[in-house]
Amino acid sequence: MSDIKPNASIDLRGVMCPINFVKTKLKLETLDAGEVLEVILDSGEPIQNVPKSIKEEGHKILEVKREDGYFRLKVQKS
Repeated sequence: MSDIKPNASIDLRGVMCPINFVKTKLKLETLDAGEVLEVILDSGEPIQNVPKSIKEEGHKILEVKREDGYFRLKVQKS
C-alpha cells in the first residue's frame, strides 16, 4: 500500500485536537473524490481521534504508518 502517491499532504504535528481534524477536513475539501491526502499526526489523542472522525465523514483510511514519533495516514476522499 505504501506505493500510493498522495495528491496532497498536510503536516499537523504539534496541532491539538480538534483543530487537526478541522484542518484535515478543510484540506480534503480542496481535493476531488478519489484523490488521496497524506496527513502527518502526533501519537496519542491526534492518531486516536482524527482517523475516527475522517471515517465518520465517509472518507476511507488507506494506510496508517508509524514513523519515528509520529504517524502518517493516507486518506482517500469519498
